[in-house]
Amino acid sequence: MALRTIRLQGDPVLSKKCRDIREVTPKIRQLIGDMIDTMYEANGVGLAGPQVGVLRRVVVIDIGEGPVVMINPELLETSGEQTGDEGCLSLPGKAAVVTRPEYVRAKAWNADMEEYEIEGTGLMARAICHELDHLEGHMYTEKAEGPVHDVDYGEESD
Repeated sequence: MALRTIRLQGDPVLSKKCRDIREVTPKIRQLIGDMIDTMYEANGVGLAGPQVGVLRRVVVIDIGEGPVVMINPELLETSGEQTGDEGCLSLPGKAAVVTRPEYVRAKAWNADMEEYEIEGTGLMARAICHELDHLEGHMYTEKAEGPVHDVDYGEESD
C-alpha cells in the first residue's frame, strides 16, 4: 500500500460532505489500505476519506485493538458524555477540549460490503464520532469548548 497526503485544516475538501460507496472496487480497496497505512505512519487513531482528499464515506479507526473499516457509517445510538482533549491529523500538534458521547452504537459495512454494528465507549466512541463528523465536512475545532492549544506529546489522535 502507499501513504497518502493528509489534508490540513483550511483545505476546502475538509468542509465538503462525502458520497456513499455503492460497491467496493479495487480502487476502494486500495484506498482503504492506503488510509490504514497513512493513519499508522502519522500515529493517529482514525482517518476519514476527506482527510486524504477522497470525498467518499469511509473511515478507518484503530484504538490499539486492530483496524476497523467503516464504509457508509451511521450513528444509531449515543448516550452519556465525556469531555477531554481531542486532536486531529488534519491539525497536527494541536488539540482542544471537546465533549462527545461516552457510548455509541453505529452501523457500517466492512470491506466486503457486509453490514455490521459496532459499539464503542471512551476513546472508540470519541473516534467514531470524530471520523463521522469528517464525512459531513466538519472538524472537531467547530465543537471546541475553548481555544485550540499545542500538545506536549509526540502522538496525535484523530
